[in-house]
Amino acid sequence: MPVKFHGVITPMITPFKEDLSIDVEVVRWLVRYQVEGGVHGIFPNSTTGEFVHLSRDESVLLVKIVLEEAHGLVKVIPGISSNSTAHSLELGKVFKDFGVDGVIVTPPFFFKPTYEGLKKHFSTIAEKLDIPVIVYNIPSTTGINIPIQMYLELASEYSNIVGAKVTFDSFTYLRNLIIDLKSVRSDFSIFTGLDDMFLPALMMGGDGGIMALANATPKLHREIYDGWREGDFQKAYNAWKTLLRIVKVYDYTSSFPSAVKILMKLMGSPVKPYVRPPLTMEKGEVEDKIRKMIMDLHLTRFIALE
Repeated sequence: MPVKFHGVITPMITPFKEDLSIDVEVVRWLVRYQVEGGVHGIFPNSTTGEFVHLSRDESVLLVKIVLEEAHGLVKVIPGISSNSTAHSLELGKVFKDFGVDGVIVTPPFFFKPTYEGLKKHFSTIAEKLDIPVIVYNIPSTTGINIPIQMYLELASEYSNIVGAKVTFDSFTYLRNLIIDLKSVRSDFSIFTGLDDMFLPALMMGGDGGIMALANATPKLHREIYDGWREGDFQKAYNAWKTLLRIVKVYDYTSSFPSAVKILMKLMGSPVKPYVRPPLTMEKGEVEDKIRKMIMDLHLTRFIALE
């Protein structure tokens, strides 16, 4: 049976230096921080990691470093999303040879394929990559909301399509996806991609979250997950209420990557706020709001982990 993914998986930011090259030392620190924070998996080459701004060589380098630093202690599930099915496959084969635990793939995000074309994209990847695949629905960036029927067909036809990541702000969609898919494949993992949906997703029968703020507060995300799993609902709820306040960082900032990077910089981590154009760094007044939030919630306690 394919690997069953669960829990807290971090869509890892890609730390940059001021010249916008990858900051390898901070990548290594970040992987250690995630492992020590208790995450179950790391997703490099992610949306939050600005995968569309990385060259193929940079994506390969990033995954190599994550694998080296993780030492097999957590799952490593890199992204292979591309506008081209062939390019996704090429990257997937490289990562498979590295020994990753699975891959994550979105719909193509330039041309909008037909239902048949989109299913063919995922089917071809599943057929040609003998590795667990998580199909990632993020309509805000791809322009495509993957139909639940397509998930049902893929889950029924391909045992190595093992999960869904859903970054879509709809209780109805997530509820139906969980109920319908679990009735077909009880081993199919369903994750929310939204921090504020984490506890509700678990309560609806989901398996965890692949959430950007776990870069900054992995221990808090684990509190929510562990509280839920242990039946300590007060613990889970209290931690989730704190997370809901941290989610305000997205309201202040212009993008997921810039939000997470400025938050982590102000928390006292070695992460710097640099993002690649056309994304922009956050301005001083934004920093002031986030700095106040960090102080109010005592978030610097998390960075003292290492």
